[in-house]
Amino acid sequence: MDEIEIPEAIREDVELPKQSWLALAMPIIVVMALCLSVVGLVSLWLFIFQGNPISETTSDSTDPNAESKIISSQAQPKPQLKPQASVPTPITESEPVPEKTSKKDLLGHLPYDVVSTSELTAITADGSLKLRPAAANKFRQMQAAAKAEGITLVPLSAFRDDQAQEKLFFGVKEQRGQNATKRAKVSAPPGYSEHHTGYAVDIGDGNAPATNVEVEFADTAAFRWLEQNALKYSFELSFPPDNKQGVSYEPWHWRFVGDRNSLETFYKVRN
Repeated sequence: MDEIEIPEAIREDVELPKQSWLALAMPIIVVMALCLSVVGLVSLWLFIFQGNPISETTSDSTDPNAESKIISSQAQPKPQLKPQASVPTPITESEPVPEKTSKKDLLGHLPYDVVSTSELTAITADGSLKLRPAAANKFRQMQAAAKAEGITLVPLSAFRDDQAQEKLFFGVKEQRGQNATKRAKVSAPPGYSEHHTGYAVDIGDGNAPATNVEVEFADTAAFRWLEQNALKYSFELSFPPDNKQGVSYEPWHWRFVGDRNSLETFYKVRN
């Protein structure tokens, strides 16, 4: 078919609506593009500086006010703790309390209380030498056992009070011109003698009286018998060689440790 030619006036009327629509659509497209650009920039800014933007647009199922609480807690100043004054811890009953003892040794000798003479029993016929009943009874048994073997145990000294010990220490010290330290090697100061207790006794050999209260007593038959048998009667040597108290060797000096009181008297810890 032959192409129909449209008059120019009619062509202009047909094209006008097409151009008017494009003219109106362009501003709308530009505005939408600008909006999308703005939204994109805002989202990017929030993502960089405020964190994930999705968390701001979605609801928090645990606590919708969590963020405001965190900010509020950060804004409030933390309370300052006042330093507590140190309070000394009281001593409980389970903790040991130091013993209050002021008495200590003097020149190597330990302190002893003087027993009452009413608590003593004679060990000699004339009653001049006395011990506590338990010690006196065992001494007599020991003396009888030694005599049965031909050994004569002679008691030379037993209980001594403060006055007797004072004369023995200070009187002899002056007679011999000794200083206190030297005298204390062989005799205790008053208040520090085992003879105060009623448990100590000095023993000699009746067959060798020249060795009485001398180191040579260690060479007698009486001493050898005591070494082998004294413990059977609960008597022991008080000052053996090189004893811890530093007292000179006294082979004649023996003490009774055959009951509770005597054992505590000589072995209880002293502070």
